[in-house]
Amino acid sequence: MLTPAPKFTVERLTFATLTELPNTWQNSDYKALLVKMNYDNPDAISEAELKEMCLMSFTDLEPREAAEVVLGYLYPEELNAGQIENLSHQMLTEKLWEENPELPLHKGFYQATQLLHDAYNGTFPATKAVEFQVKCTAENPADLALFADEPAAPLVRLLAPGLPANALINRLFSSQVEGDKFEEAKSMLWQLSTKEKTDNSITFDVVSSAYWLEDFKYADTYEATTHADAAVPAEE
Repeated sequence: MLTPAPKFTVERLTFATLTELPNTWQNSDYKALLVKMNYDNPDAISEAELKEMCLMSFTDLEPREAAEVVLGYLYPEELNAGQIENLSHQMLTEKLWEENPELPLHKGFYQATQLLHDAYNGTFPATKAVEFQVKCTAENPADLALFADEPAAPLVRLLAPGLPANALINRLFSSQVEGDKFEEAKSMLWQLSTKEKTDNSITFDVVSSAYWLEDFKYADTYEATTHADAAVPAEE
């Protein structure tokens, strides 16, 4: 006899549109970028002025050169010099956080474009993200354990039924939603935190690209089933 799939009631509590991801660029980042642009003694700049000085220093460069600086800072290991050069050209016209095939890099592409869009007053594409809180109430309280280790995959599987049938997640990742492996889910949820937990429910705060989850703003309360990814067998 098959075990019934864990069932949850899914309730969208809040929804907002963002242009800047919360708490991503810190003063330490602005200092590091200034160092990469050969700025003398960034430690002498007051914390209140660091961001503005960083943006001003970008504008001493051509936009493509500034893009190379930011991408090189964000991805010193993941991207080589040739890739950074190519992507810096693409960033001027393309929404890399949507169009690039490497999903794990999307969050950084968004961060980079947002910062450069601010510096160059619209030369780079405008960024759009979403933030919402969603409450997941388990029919069986023991099923909350699904979210203990890797919550992204079971959560995206719960969000998918709240999206239209033609939403990208449902069109492009239906096999992952239904299947045993949804590695891409972690790259879709750029920030994920637990806001509240009770004996039978958990409330998440989610930050993601509007590309994936903007249509969740229309979601009413609904019931859906989910499951965690299959465990990876230990190597002998």
